[in-house]
Amino acid sequence: MDTSSQLLVGNGWLITQDDQNPLVENGCVALGNGLIAEVGATAALRSRYPQAEFLDARGRLIMPGLINAHMHLYSTFARGMALNDAPPRDFNEILERLWWRLDRVLTLEDVYLSALVEMIECIRNGTTTIFDHHSSPGAVRGSLFRIAEAARLTGLRSCLCYEVTDRDGAEVADESIQENHEFLASCRDSGSRQSLLRGLFGLHASFTVCDRTLARSKRVAEELGAGFHVHVAEAQSDVEACRHEHGKRVVERFHELGILGEKTIAAHCVHVIDREIDLLESSRTSVVHNPESNMGNAVGCAPVLKMMNRGVRVGLGSDGYTADMFESLKVANLLAKHQSGQPGAAWVEPPAMLFRQNAETATACFGIPVGRLISGAAADVIVVDYNPPTPLVASNIMGHILFGVSGRSVQTTIIGGRIVMRDREIPHIDEGALMARARAAAQGMWARF
Repeated sequence: MDTSSQLLVGNGWLITQDDQNPLVENGCVALGNGLIAEVGATAALRSRYPQAEFLDARGRLIMPGLINAHMHLYSTFARGMALNDAPPRDFNEILERLWWRLDRVLTLEDVYLSALVEMIECIRNGTTTIFDHHSSPGAVRGSLFRIAEAARLTGLRSCLCYEVTDRDGAEVADESIQENHEFLASCRDSGSRQSLLRGLFGLHASFTVCDRTLARSKRVAEELGAGFHVHVAEAQSDVEACRHEHGKRVVERFHELGILGEKTIAAHCVHVIDREIDLLESSRTSVVHNPESNMGNAVGCAPVLKMMNRGVRVGLGSDGYTADMFESLKVANLLAKHQSGQPGAAWVEPPAMLFRQNAETATACFGIPVGRLISGAAADVIVVDYNPPTPLVASNIMGHILFGVSGRSVQTTIIGGRIVMRDREIPHIDEGALMARARAAAQGMWARF
């Protein structure tokens, strides 16, 4: 390996998320060819790679980049927007009065700009991998490719999908299936194991997708070897609609139709019961908990502690509510305590969601280890401005992260070995011009809304 082209990130508290070597004081990570070459003591690696560029962490934390396992980039332009009608009374009215009105008026330019702006927010908050779930019924064709353009510009590792639904009619459903097909085929044809782009087959939710559309989607996904990314039992209304239309619960329906599986992400799973949890576990489906969004939409609290105790792989997402996964970690911890009435609950599970389960999902998707600082893993690294005021040891790492770190503490973000943010600056993007362009586009979208 050409040591002259390598990058060393060292002189910091190295948190690897590797059980065999969780913490190295004055540690260093060597990056090259988009991967991690090795980790160790700063002095030893500087001696081994004398020609490599050295990025001095100056006593800060050096960590794996964070992963958001369920994101909605297209929601960016809703920030600050007024509905100008009665406040929604329940989840269905939130969808009908806000999100389904917003997504219908998005143009391809809006799709691109909203993705680009939020990807920058992800990078600023230390998120280096996202699993996005997109919808723009008025601009379906080409939408995933525009998001991919934004991903390539920012350097964000991204798994994309388009949301298939019947709510906008048969023609839009056909276009949505085709958009997934073409994007998934393009990812497959790229052939690079280190590509930063991947895809899943997107589905909205049980109550807006008929059996025929699900069967067509399944055929296309199977042809391309893809899993699904779908909302599952987010609100009680989804469960009630499924029982009324199909005589079964949401997870049972998706299981019978072959939607579940080890390549599938089931977002939310707020309203699932024991026999559905068994199906999620036996099918090895990845569930993604979105605590802030669930609280904001007042849909309830997913039984994440029970699911994890029963062997379900539960990860953590933001559902577009925030780009700060450190924030989501804190809320997941607090919500589980509040829901259970036990102040000693959820010290283990939320960190496992963010740092272990999300890493497993991303590793399976991208085909290389993601979310750990180990030899051969993706070179996704963040430097976090945190100087521990109390002893930092392997057994209390999560306590320091939970109570001492936020997304705005991130100083430097590296993805695939490329420095995409250094000292809070993103040098390859003119953010001032971009934000002005985004504000103009958002104003136009608000007028159409």
